[in-house]
Amino acid sequence: MELSHLQIYHNGKFVQYGDAKIGLLTHGLNYGTGCFEGIRGYWNDSQEQLYLFRLADHFERLRRSANLLRVSLEETPAQLSSHTVKLVRDNKFRQHVYVRPIVFKSAEEIGVRLHGVDHDISIVALPHKPYIDSSKGLSATVSSWRRVDDNSAPARAKLTGIYVGSALAKSDAVKSGFDEAILLTAEGHVAEGSAENIFIVRDGVVITPPVTDNILEGITRLSVMELVEAELGLKVAERSIDRTELYQADEVFFTGTAVGVSPVVQIDHREIGDGKIGKVSAALVQLYDDIVFGRLSQYSHWLTPCYQAARGSSVRSSKAAAS
Repeated sequence: MELSHLQIYHNGKFVQYGDAKIGLLTHGLNYGTGCFEGIRGYWNDSQEQLYLFRLADHFERLRRSANLLRVSLEETPAQLSSHTVKLVRDNKFRQHVYVRPIVFKSAEEIGVRLHGVDHDISIVALPHKPYIDSSKGLSATVSSWRRVDDNSAPARAKLTGIYVGSALAKSDAVKSGFDEAILLTAEGHVAEGSAENIFIVRDGVVITPPVTDNILEGITRLSVMELVEAELGLKVAERSIDRTELYQADEVFFTGTAVGVSPVVQIDHREIGDGKIGKVSAALVQLYDDIVFGRLSQYSHWLTPCYQAARGSSVRSSKAAAS
């Protein structure tokens, strides 16, 4: 399907992508006054089902991000979730999808402010293209660019304007031969990747930066924290991480909507652990994969199926999966 013919949701109506236009003077384009979400849908061929991961949670975070921009969304997360399922069905997707809801100041006028500016909301669902191949583990570098501080812009929200810092860090990393960048806070603590939360494993404890270290309040991050304790029986600690702790960690991995769980095996040309994907990271990769594809019944509440269940489809428990 050509992009222009893709069915999308835009300002209360279902229209074709090619018919949704914005002007060159659109406030959100000129000043970065917008917020967005990234939502993954996973196609399970054996079940003939497409599962959207933590759909309502993503729209609840979109609502909170919009509030920071002085935008009050008229539709509830449940209503926006329903629109998304309809988009998947109307576009007849039988493959992995990526969903991009976006709210932005839509007035075509000059002037830096948030008050008194109209907004638009759109939801686009399209076939997913892999963000990064982490099957053999990723290499990363600590970026010279710092993570935006919460007193400069709300780091915990997905605001369009603040992602320029991530873009700068990512491109510098890739151009230098690395897969990803790791950004520090102004104080020198580890914050996150260019578009991912980060975890380290040291002496059997899984550690991740706290939300007060200018990180995005990641939905995948929270999911993984729950899995570490409930399924792996390990302790999770939220605390500040120094740069050199990255180098001395037993394991490092990223989490996020686009990357899922992605192990890191090298940082700044230093091997992490033995330079191979660690046991905790590998277990989480498999566990997360089983969950998002609808193979574990106890986590079905995290999934929104888009089609009527196919005959013969089945799920199992995590204990069965591990046996």
